[in-house]
Amino acid sequence: MDWANHPGIVRAAAILKKEGVVACPAEGVWGLSCDAWCETAIKRILALKNRPATKGLILITHTVELLRHLAPDLTADQSSQLESSGSENPVTWLIPHSGRVSTLITGNHPRLAVRIVRHSPIAALCAKVGVPLVSTSANPAGFPPSKTVEEVFGYFGTAVDFIAPGQIGNAKGSSEIRDLITLEVVRNS
Repeated sequence: MDWANHPGIVRAAAILKKEGVVACPAEGVWGLSCDAWCETAIKRILALKNRPATKGLILITHTVELLRHLAPDLTADQSSQLESSGSENPVTWLIPHSGRVSTLITGNHPRLAVRIVRHSPIAALCAKVGVPLVSTSANPAGFPPSKTVEEVFGYFGTAVDFIAPGQIGNAKGSSEIRDLITLEVVRNS
């Protein structure tokens, strides 16, 4: 399937560019996404999830190049490490950053959580929008992440602006989280 030109991906990208919040099929669960530079949309996601801003959020993109200005000191080896995770074993990396990102994204954490996505629908959406996206599981705090469109709708109804097309990937659930500097696993998948 040509996800890059899929009408639903084109529509989702347009909504994200206009401060919207979109539910997206990720590698193992459904997620909520918005433009990482839009604090209004980030605050909406936090409110929808009833999530404290101190916990932080993940940024996703289809290429490490979009992270260069946020983490200019990444070495070639570190960039390769970020690019290495696949769609069936997604890894979110905690990286040093330049401070150019909202504290709504970093929360109370000294590092920035990022994931290079390979799952076709969400990778196409990231490419179409052209900026890093916020990504967090599509569930209110304390509830299990959504695995189906029906679960997304059950949690949020029409409070999200759009539900992107596609299915979640084959990953077991939420991504593993590792520190890029120490390689320590912070959260298992």
